[in-house]
Parts: sequence; structure tokens; C-alpha cells
Amino acid sequence: MNNQKQFGVWMDNHQAAVVGNENTEEGALKVLAHVKGEIPAPNSSEKNSNNHEKTAQAKFFKEIASHMVNATHVHVTGTGQAQEQFIHYLAATPQFKKSKTEESTSNKMSDEKLLAYFTDKF
Repeated sequence: MNNQKQFGVWMDNHQAAVVGNENTEEGALKVLAHVKGEIPAPNSSEKNSNNHEKTAQAKFFKEIASHMVNATHVHVTGTGQAQEQFIHYLAATPQFKKSKTEESTSNKMSDEKLLAYFTDKF
């Protein structure tokens, strides 16, 4: 597992926590960032509402991915369908094409429990 950049992400549709090592050396995992996504305002036009939702989601995913530089392994967990959509986003992003991705489902947890959860996964 030398030179492995492992990251864990807990996410739902509007918030995420990114866990990983700050540097390339082996070390304890820590929470690197909490990311909040934009909640789209209601719109009378379904087309505009859908476009705004897709744009907001892409911005949210890009913000999460910005904290996972040179990732070789990403484990995504959370509620709903957001983690599956995020894994598809990573697979379509050149920077993450060769990254190994896994997913699981879990309820929201405290930062300490999240660190323990991802420590067990890696």
C-alpha cells in the first residue's frame, strides 16, 4: 500500500465530508473538508429547474473532488443516490479514471465515527 492516496467521502445530496491523509506519507486519517452543496430554489419552469439542479450538482461534485488530489482509492458512503452519481462523475473525470472506487450505505455520523469507519475500510 505504499504511495497510496486513499480518501473516504460521506455524502448525501447536499453535504459531504472528505477524509484522507494530507500528505503522501502514511499517517492517520483526518477530516480534510466539509462541503455544502447549493440547494436549488424552486422554479416554475421544470426545464430551468432541472438544468439548475444539474449545474449545482456538478459544482458540488467538483468541490468534493478538489480535496482528493492524486487519489488512488476512494470509498464513498452515505444516504440516497448521491454516492452512485458521484462515482459516475469520478469515472468520467480524467484525473480519477484509474482510481479504485467503492461504495457503501451509511447514516450520517460524527467526525470521530467517520474517521473510525474509514480507518477500518482502509
